[in-house]
Amino acid sequence: MVHFRAERATPGLVAGIDEVGRGPLAGPVVAAALIVPAKRVPHGLRGLVHDSKSLSPSRRATAAAALWDAARRGEVLIALGAASARDIDRLNILQATFLAMRRALARLPRQPDHVLVDGDQVPPGLACPGRAFVGGDARVFSIAAASIVAKEVRDRAMRALARRHPAYGWERNMGYGTALHLQAIGSEGPSKHHRLSFAPLSQRSLDL
Repeated sequence: MVHFRAERATPGLVAGIDEVGRGPLAGPVVAAALIVPAKRVPHGLRGLVHDSKSLSPSRRATAAAALWDAARRGEVLIALGAASARDIDRLNILQATFLAMRRALARLPRQPDHVLVDGDQVPPGLACPGRAFVGGDARVFSIAAASIVAKEVRDRAMRALARRHPAYGWERNMGYGTALHLQAIGSEGPSKHHRLSFAPLSQRSLDL
């Protein structure tokens, strides 16, 4: 169950950061940074925010809409960052993930004093101190909220890309290596949104 213990134990203004999209063969990795005031949680959010992986698509969409509504009222601060497939190929997926997180943090309208990050590493080069939480998206409220927003934004981006590249089925697989997706890569070749450094795409030149 998510809670505010980490936020309340951290001095100053606290942001949570999470990312989505490290594993797919195509599309960006997307990060969200959120500031949710632990002492003034917007009405209704406590019952909606959970680990995004545990939510059904409809419940996740409802939670994301509630978070964006709270942001429009100024009750929550949200910012997004992304790293493209080319960024991922150039940097590697870990460094591209850190880049997306730094971009999200830099775009917050107020800079926090501390950052809580999902995972086992704090991205280098943050403008403030950070603390990493393994499984933080299932425990830390602001990280869980960030995971919901990032997941919804990335899925929407993949559906938009699918309309321009319909062969790969991205509206269903979100860029992951399903059988349909792999078959389409074999027949159509990779698009500019594919991560050429990821297997099996990285092996294509060896098979020629």
